[in-house]
Amino acid sequence: MKEHFYFSKQLKSFVYAGKGIVSFIKKEHNAWIHLSVSILVVFLGLFFHISSIEWIAVIICISLVLSAEAFNTAIERLVDFISPEHNKEAGEIKDIAAGAVLICAIATAIVGLIIFIPKLIEFYYTS
Repeated sequence: MKEHFYFSKQLKSFVYAGKGIVSFIKKEHNAWIHLSVSILVVFLGLFFHISSIEWIAVIICISLVLSAEAFNTAIERLVDFISPEHNKEAGEIKDIAAGAVLICAIATAIVGLIIFIPKLIEFYYTS
């Protein structure tokens, strides 16, 4: 009986996490932007037949940026909940969280350029 309770509790954790992901995707404009770019990158990866190592890098980068954006969203909502009125310190907290997303996005863009520029050049010159 104890094992059943443990499994049920773990399953509920996944359900709650899934609800969080759905809420994030439904309500956050930036999530849509990141997802759109991610879909484009996946199509490019399929088109150019990128290697397994390149797929690993792409998957890690996509998950890193989406996770960073989700953390940023959670931080922004928490700050807004705790401090609904304008507050300089609260604004700085939100700016730092947004800056973390920007760092991830820049690093991801660099990885994307390293992977796809040579493939685009080769495609251009062999077509």
